[in-house]
Amino acid sequence: MPPGPPVKKPFLLLFPALAVFSLTQCQTSKPAVSGTAAAPGTTVAPTQPKEYKYETVAGDPLKARIYTLANGLTVYLSDYKDAPRIQTYLAVRAGSKNDPATATGLAHYLEHMVFKGTSRLGTQNWAAEKPELDKIEALYEVYRSKTDLTERKRLYHQIDSISGVAAKYAVANEYDKLMGAIGGKGSNAYTSVEQTVYQEDIPANQLEKWAAVQSERLGELVPRLFHTELEAVYEEKNRTLDSDFSKAYEALNASLYPRHPYGTQTTIGTIPHLQNPSITEIKKYFQQYYGPNNVALCLSGDLDYDQTIRVIDRYFGQLPSRPVPAFTPPQEAPITAPIVKEVLGPDAENVLLGFRFPGTTTHEALLVRMIDKILTNGQAGLIDLNLNQQQKVLQATSFADVNNDYSTHVLYGTARQGQSLAQVRDLLLAQLEEIKQGRFPDWLIPAIINNEQLQRTKSYESNEARAGAFVAAFVARENWRDFLGQYEEFGKITKAEVVDFARKNYGPNYALVYKRTGKDLTAAKVVKPAITPVPVNRDAASTFYKEVTSRKAPELQPVFVDYKKDIQELKLASGVPVFYTQNTENKLFNLYYVLDMGTNNDPKLGLAADYLQYLGTDKYTAAQLQQEFYKLGCSFGVSSGPDRIFVSLSGLDQNFEPALQLFESLLANPKPDAAALKDMVAGTLKARQDAKLNKQVILQQAMVNYAKYGPKNPLTSQLSEKQLKELKPQDLTALTKKLTSYQHRVLYYGPRPTDGLTTVLNTNHRAPAQLLPVPADKDFAEQPINSRQVYWVDYNMVQAEILFLTKGDVYDRKLVPTVSVYNEYFGSGMGGIVFQELRESKALAYAVSSSYANASKLGRSNYILSYIGAQSDKVPEAMAGMTALLTDMPVAEANLQIAKDAIRNSIATERITKADILFSYERARRLGLDYDLRKDVYEQAPNLTFDQLRQFQQAKIKGQNQTILVIGSKDRLNFKELAKYGQLRQLTLKEIFGY
Repeated sequence: MPPGPPVKKPFLLLFPALAVFSLTQCQTSKPAVSGTAAAPGTTVAPTQPKEYKYETVAGDPLKARIYTLANGLTVYLSDYKDAPRIQTYLAVRAGSKNDPATATGLAHYLEHMVFKGTSRLGTQNWAAEKPELDKIEALYEVYRSKTDLTERKRLYHQIDSISGVAAKYAVANEYDKLMGAIGGKGSNAYTSVEQTVYQEDIPANQLEKWAAVQSERLGELVPRLFHTELEAVYEEKNRTLDSDFSKAYEALNASLYPRHPYGTQTTIGTIPHLQNPSITEIKKYFQQYYGPNNVALCLSGDLDYDQTIRVIDRYFGQLPSRPVPAFTPPQEAPITAPIVKEVLGPDAENVLLGFRFPGTTTHEALLVRMIDKILTNGQAGLIDLNLNQQQKVLQATSFADVNNDYSTHVLYGTARQGQSLAQVRDLLLAQLEEIKQGRFPDWLIPAIINNEQLQRTKSYESNEARAGAFVAAFVARENWRDFLGQYEEFGKITKAEVVDFARKNYGPNYALVYKRTGKDLTAAKVVKPAITPVPVNRDAASTFYKEVTSRKAPELQPVFVDYKKDIQELKLASGVPVFYTQNTENKLFNLYYVLDMGTNNDPKLGLAADYLQYLGTDKYTAAQLQQEFYKLGCSFGVSSGPDRIFVSLSGLDQNFEPALQLFESLLANPKPDAAALKDMVAGTLKARQDAKLNKQVILQQAMVNYAKYGPKNPLTSQLSEKQLKELKPQDLTALTKKLTSYQHRVLYYGPRPTDGLTTVLNTNHRAPAQLLPVPADKDFAEQPINSRQVYWVDYNMVQAEILFLTKGDVYDRKLVPTVSVYNEYFGSGMGGIVFQELRESKALAYAVSSSYANASKLGRSNYILSYIGAQSDKVPEAMAGMTALLTDMPVAEANLQIAKDAIRNSIATERITKADILFSYERARRLGLDYDLRKDVYEQAPNLTFDQLRQFQQAKIKGQNQTILVIGSKDRLNFKELAKYGQLRQLTLKEIFGY
């Protein structure tokens, strides 16, 4: 449940196709029965028919209905029957900007507490538990007022002791178990500056149970298991301290917003505030902001409008509305000269440059969004073409972080070898100067509007995007009509308006952060308190839980993919097979050429794929080619994995044929460019050096490859620096030209009928009469793990991250149902054993997981992967905890039943549709299957007994040799403890990267 990251927001993905919208219309739904809310499991007698008024907007492709209940609760509904599931978001208009300045991080910590239950959910004996929780709350108020370390330690010991007593009455993770029991997926939440949002993806037949649970936790906050969850938040804070980007972005906001909470406080909070929490303040915040009149329910999926609003009113309608504190945003003074800061950290160097603008509902914010797209749209933006394609920087981008009170336009760039960050800054600013001078084509703004329409249309295939649009409108305090109308306003922006706005608003009024590589001497860590593990009471259940789960719901039946019926196999004149699934929903297409070969066969294939983006043809330069595709609303790509190449083309079907002609001409006749190759090689070498500074690449890629395959592995077998520099342009273009000469297959998802598709492909797809066989399969041999080993890499960080790696059996489809149950029971999500034990009970980590990962290809091995990220001084306890769980899996029959129900409900309500049908078939083929394997899981998983699961765990996991991978600071790691788990060896970066 992390705070929301500063990423480019999908503003236009949320809006409908360009149209003239009428005013919002007020309508009335069919009469519905309503009454006061009742406890789950009881029946409410009908009182009188009730009409529910709602608003709609003519021309809205989401066909949304917006209701407002009598208590002020806003309800957004969209019916989209792609699968019998509903995406739900419960959005609260309160985020970190509403935190008291003396208690930062409060909104985010409250988000964690909302998962802990109420006086009915998450407790075995509320009457006995409440007095203990009251004692803990009172002790925290005393604790936070003290500064003497000895006295604080004594008080914390009291808190820890009483917490152990209170926990005896609690049921840890009961909310998560309840969501699992009804078949929920993606249970999570996030906190950002403006909002806190709780998300669930539920089966359509479980709507009433969902409503019962959500209204329960919206109506009451009980902050139980407080000190163990607080420790998880500490770990989350430590993760931000280990993130160079987070630190740089925080510095940027502090410069731009010296008065506003956007810059004066962070979502996760300061260390002093985290170490001095107040349960009283958290409760007060909940009462202030979590009233129904400050909340929206945003639902999209397979729902009936009238039935859904009736259920929602029944459960949420009785919640009392409450006054919400007004927020008056502090006014920032104008910035008249650049504000420059530096941040140090171990990762690669980069520059962040930000401008401040008015908030989301203003016309200025729309202009910022347009300028953002003119700079970077992935294909034809000024940064895309002038900097990235011309390789003047290693990487550059632009994004708009748009919020209610202010918006930030951020430019980001990383340097090439020998390039200073000041030079990167100047190149970024130069692209803004191009806009100020109007030096961008007249067709670009209309093309941006057309491409945004394409992206919106695509996004409507996702319930997450549909419901996310509702969240955005609610948080922005815009009615749905005005929210949709922003797109019409966006479409009227002219080039002259953009140029004038840029000249007036993009000057020396920016903040600049240089993120340099070095040791951050100011870095602190949240100190580890002494915590006694608390019981999780896995076999216990509250009365509320039993009432909700006992309620019957209509059963839904699974729908499995029938590859023979759902995919048509066609043949081109050249003999190339085409696997076809028709798109009956919209006018977008996806086309793929798939080859069963890759970088394992020839490491130059990956370079050839990358090189193509820098090349043109005899007719077009590289930049012109990208612009032509963008004009057509289409995009292309070539990517090479270890053993497969995907050549892709996608976009608007009306432009399928000209886009295909362009694409085929590039594949057949790429124009070699020696300068582009030289720059690409230099960029590749710099990117390799930067990879050695990235802790995730070091652990998840380099160390894992080393552990699986040994020193010679896919990562270390790349071309050497000498080989790279000896490459000739023709070496790579020859590979590209030859791609469609090899045996390959075509995947197509789009609206064209089969005969129309084959006609276009026969005319334009260039393939010889006799296709070449693909090279013999070449793969790296997986190494046996014959002994226990601990590999570690030194990295300057507050936390340490650990991966336990065990080699399992060669892939066997017969094991998949058992593996599915094991993963769901043991290591999957917040309801799994691993999460309960290591985070909820022992507070050892923020992120923990364990899974038996099935191989993705026939003949390859499965692997058991267990992860824990913890403060360095917790590593001994964390490793001992994970090892104990992997050795002796705890028995919890109730959890096992939840796991089996979750699997069955998930499969029953999951639908593989659209292009996913084709990729499901691709995955099945690689595993030697000709049917949907989910059928086996659905039929066999419910019959698995705990004895069978234990036998699997003892035979396949317990006592197996492990390679343990650790990344952390040598100054903080306890090597004596690490040596207990196997032969200890430090790996150098050269060993694991091969360069």
